[in-house]
Amino acid sequence: MAVCSICGKRTTTGNQVSHSNIKTKRTWSPNLQRVKIILNGTPKKVYVCTRCLRSGKVQRAV
Repeated sequence: MAVCSICGKRTTTGNQVSHSNIKTKRTWSPNLQRVKIILNGTPKKVYVCTRCLRSGKVQRAV
């Protein structure tokens, strides 16, 4: 579910590294917002990351 419908940004995984160099698995989630946008001429509710919203890659429906 956590995927931006514009750029495809999704949850990534990696290691959390402590000061003593102990590594445990962790995830980073993108900042997704469910917004109503104009997609192919029709308004639709989709998940969009805040970077796509801020850069103007989507046109929000009012």
